Amino acid sequence: MDLGWSARHLTRRQLLRALAATGASSLAGGAGYGYLFARHQVQVTRASLPVSDLPGNIVGLKIGLLTDLHYSQSVPAENIQAAVELLMNETPDLIVLGGDYITAFDTRFAEPVAEILAPLSAQHGVYAILGNHDDENIVPASLKAKKIQVLKDARTQISIRGEKLEIAGIRFWTRQPSQIAQVLRGASAPILLLAHDPRRLVEAAKLGVSLLLSGHTHGGQVVLPIVDALVTRARRFPVLSGITQQGHTTMFVSRGVGTVYLPIRFNCPPEAAILTLERMADV
Repeated sequence: MDLGWSARHLTRRQLLRALAATGASSLAGGAGYGYLFARHQVQVTRASLPVSDLPGNIVGLKIGLLTDLHYSQSVPAENIQAAVELLMNETPDLIVLGGDYITAFDTRFAEPVAEILAPLSAQHGVYAILGNHDDENIVPASLKAKKIQVLKDARTQISIRGEKLEIAGIRFWTRQPSQIAQVLRGASAPILLLAHDPRRLVEAAKLGVSLLLSGHTHGGQVVLPIVDALVTRARRFPVLSGITQQGHTTMFVSRGVGTVYLPIRFNCPPEAAILTLERMADV
């Protein structure tokens, strides 16, 4: 094939410049799409989670998970409202909120985001934990005012068709195995642990937790294959999103709803997660 004079006579430097310009153009286009469209396109993610020690009467329990809302000047209320509506349309049996309702302790948004979350309701309740962007007072008080139970290094027990399910929630800063063990002390299986940071999988597995639900990673927010793998390794996250297992412990990590630092999503749509519990096969 004759490529013509100009292509045959391109120098290496000219070729690299051309490729760089093409790459920069593609990157700019992707960033524009991520800002204008992708970060607003909240979708429902449905997943079946295998859970160890799951009583037969709890099989099929449907949990709705919202996390990392990051209501702020760069995350519009409409995105969070869309996530709430999508979640409620799925009629979950239980709803959990995974933290980071605001960004960088900007408590001006605490009461407004709680107001957006107020329509959330489920037969077995709505439970929340705090993330690393949330303060310890105004955010939990705002959530409690909307009848959302906030678990700050605390545990509760609910009854589902005559069977017990332990729900425990830990603060982002609760990391020591002894601290987590204190929260779980006296609990019976199965245990649903809410931890904003998915790195708590290590401790959860050692402590016999059946199911761990997390967020924090935003699924990577801007997902490029090589970069994605590097972030996972550098931060020592088990995964950036989706399901993983360690021993008898299953974890689901949500991509979340909002954004932080850069108001962009790429290959990583915001989500409202609907998680259906099933029995784990023998490990």
